[in-house]
Amino acid sequence: MTTRKHTALPKARILIEALPWLTRHNGRTVVIKFGGNAMVNEDLKAAFAQDVAFLRQAGLKPVVVHGGGPQISAQLDRHGLVSEFKAGLRVTTPEAMDVVRMVLAGQVQRELVGLLNQHGPLAVGMTGEDAHTITATQHRPLIDGEAVDIGRVGEITAIDTGAIEALLADGRIPVISSIARSADDGHVYNVNADTAAAALAAALGAETLVVLTDVEGLYEDWPNSDDVIRRLTATQLEKLLPELSAGMVPKMEGCLFAVRNGVSTARVIDGRVPHAILLEIFTDDGIGTMVVPDGGGVPEEPHASEGGAK
Repeated sequence: MTTRKHTALPKARILIEALPWLTRHNGRTVVIKFGGNAMVNEDLKAAFAQDVAFLRQAGLKPVVVHGGGPQISAQLDRHGLVSEFKAGLRVTTPEAMDVVRMVLAGQVQRELVGLLNQHGPLAVGMTGEDAHTITATQHRPLIDGEAVDIGRVGEITAIDTGAIEALLADGRIPVISSIARSADDGHVYNVNADTAAAALAAALGAETLVVLTDVEGLYEDWPNSDDVIRRLTATQLEKLLPELSAGMVPKMEGCLFAVRNGVSTARVIDGRVPHAILLEIFTDDGIGTMVVPDGGGVPEEPHASEGGAK
């Protein structure tokens, strides 16, 4: 007798390839920063929700952190408020902060929670204000050597993971808006979501931090080449930071902070690719740039420039 060729056999091979990664990550916390085009494209949003639900059903503990830059800008325009940026950060007046809070907690978060809960009673929305999860003080960036007041923009001073850990223990997926309250002046602050995700990943002792963006990762020699650096150490990344464009700096600084504070790997992946999270975590090749702590066994110093500075 001849053996039948089963058309579903490639699916079995895919599952087998995922097996060692499922074993490695089982029971581990994965913090995912949701942003970029994946946040505004309907198909990509649906694929993101499927990926996160899959992680949860596969035995991982996903935590989602999000901002909402495009949505905030659109809502500010509707309110007749100007979007102004200094040092790469949104100038956030008290009036603008009201809009930021409304958009992040009332629009972006609710939509994401709804998408996730199409796959079961999984997601619970919260902000950094809730249970003092994220505490911040006013951030005054240096511009031409002087500290500048840019309003209600926060710098994280403390993380309390109690509420998140309680949700994870109950099998839920926390969806966290990057808003924080000050312990000093009582104000609510807008916190960079990349920075918040990195701080939460470190505080939770996460296995992995995953940052979705709109580039493939870090390129080896941009613009001369579009070859992506697949893996580099914290020290190698630190040396590259001065070469990066403003938009990628907080993402890569977050990755650096995470791996230097107990997180095993930090990954920047292309959120424009459907199911990018599953491709990165559960396949041998991956699709982004992985940052590991020093001593992670990567090749000698890549000569890289950043992948988004087009």
